[in-house]
Amino acid sequence: MELLVFLALVLVGFSVILQRRRSYSSAKRARAPAPVVIQKIGDPAVAHRALVENADDFSNRPLAPFLRYLAERNGGRRGESLASVSHSPLWRAFRCNLTAETLHPSRLGHLAPLQREGIEALVASLSSSAAAAGEGAIPVREHLCNAVFPVIARLCFGDGVDGCHVRAMGSVIRSFQQIAVGEARASPGTLRARFAEWRRLRRLLALHGRLGELFLPLVAARRESRWPCNGLRPYVDSLIDLRVPVDGDDGGGRRGVRDDEMVNLFSEFLGAGAGTIGACLEWTLAHLVNRQDVQQKLREEVDGGDVFRRSLIRGMPYLNAVVLESLRLHPLVPFMQRHVQPDVAARVVGVGGTATVPAAAAAAGDVLVQFTLGDIGRDKHTWKDPDEFRPERFLPGGEAEDVGPLPGPREIRMMPFGAGHRFCPGSGVAMVNIKCFLAALVREFQWAPPTEDCAAVDLTELDTFIKTMKKPLSARLTPRVLL
Repeated sequence: MELLVFLALVLVGFSVILQRRRSYSSAKRARAPAPVVIQKIGDPAVAHRALVENADDFSNRPLAPFLRYLAERNGGRRGESLASVSHSPLWRAFRCNLTAETLHPSRLGHLAPLQREGIEALVASLSSSAAAAGEGAIPVREHLCNAVFPVIARLCFGDGVDGCHVRAMGSVIRSFQQIAVGEARASPGTLRARFAEWRRLRRLLALHGRLGELFLPLVAARRESRWPCNGLRPYVDSLIDLRVPVDGDDGGGRRGVRDDEMVNLFSEFLGAGAGTIGACLEWTLAHLVNRQDVQQKLREEVDGGDVFRRSLIRGMPYLNAVVLESLRLHPLVPFMQRHVQPDVAARVVGVGGTATVPAAAAAAGDVLVQFTLGDIGRDKHTWKDPDEFRPERFLPGGEAEDVGPLPGPREIRMMPFGAGHRFCPGSGVAMVNIKCFLAALVREFQWAPPTEDCAAVDLTELDTFIKTMKKPLSARLTPRVLL
């Protein structure tokens, strides 16, 4: 009897708690209604009209659920980053610091020593695995990640960071990205779905705390002593010195960058910088495995050249064309989202999007517009044979000879690094790193399908935090004898 009474009390208590949680959730939704997705935009003309012609109206990104959760736990302070902060003086301060300091084109020449060490380590690692595999294939993705991430980490924190510390940062960031995207969930609104989302947010919170434990001691060390970094001023030094508007208002004075903001800024710098470079390299190598003729033509261009000299890299048009074609087919992220007002959404994306904004969106006060970058890069009205891997289209005389990684002011034909005010500020560094690593890998190895009877590598896409290969690339590598 006592056990039954106890169980009844537990059930009553659970019901009360659940009811309170429902009431709190309802009140919270009333205060901050969720945006409504009105359309996935894959039309390049509509994307240009929104992101270029109406750039000011399409300059805010949606706030990730995790940041809302983090703000609730921190008394309303979530810690801003370039990705999350609204288009404001604070965003401009973060953005200008990054582009004028660490990622300024004048600094790219100092990347060569970091790239050389990363490429030498990658070549040694692949050579060892290829020798152990004999005639068999080896998985490539882990080798790429382990070589690229230390380059970006040193660009972020300078020299002297312990290798184990760098590997720990890379592991936690990859885990955070995987969980942030989320797995398949139960039907929205059910108790099971709410519990799964709560558990996911708790895991993200733990990983976020771990990143703080890894990053902040490095910040403290740089405050004490700033040793040289191959002529580069690392990102951490610029953030230590940066003064940003108080409360995001230029008229309210200046303050230093808080620790919670630094953790988020470092996370996106490392995660986006290393992840996108590794993914693009894997996609491009997969196409070169399938297209031996393209691989051979590229090898003829890169053989004998110094892949660490930017002037020589710029003088390799076919290398540039191969990378651009890979980015056209497989943009670095699956989609790009913007928050806009309902009237603006109806006016700007009404043609090719949706003619009217749903009533729920109007009640919410803002609308979520999603641009699908893969559809834009494969638009059949813009590209000839859009699904074919054809680098020659980017060479002089080709249909896209004037198209680059960033859209021009007149039209959008592809936008692997985004467009408008919030295009990726790291596009220049990413292109230099991708070209250097790719040129070295093609020069050092012959890349072949995983088996003799394999017709082609599977190019099925997986849309996660970054657009990746659903089946990671495996290839047979034969080291080349360079004369």
